[in-house]
Amino acid sequence: MSGQSRKHVPLRTCIACRRQRPKRELIRIVRTPAGQLELDLKGKQPGRGAYLCPDRRCWEMAGPRQLGRALKCEVSAEESARLKAMAAPLLAEETGLSR
Repeated sequence: MSGQSRKHVPLRTCIACRRQRPKRELIRIVRTPAGQLELDLKGKQPGRGAYLCPDRRCWEMAGPRQLGRALKCEVSAEESARLKAMAAPLLAEETGLSR
């Protein structure tokens, strides 16, 4: 070894495909302390978070039920659709990684 330590890369699991990826590669949805659901693009907002791949298929699979379970709150279909619309510009058709 050269004496340099390797930097720790935090891993998170996508709630749709269940694949672990580095935290920075995923999109975080946060339930703020006020109870609002928002996209957290920097990954630093306070509150309970859930992570999704930037893959359109994962966002289609993750419905209100999965989001609600991960965020420990009720998520309406309208809120789920609003979050998907907000994330649409960030999503790729397919990530090129095999499942």
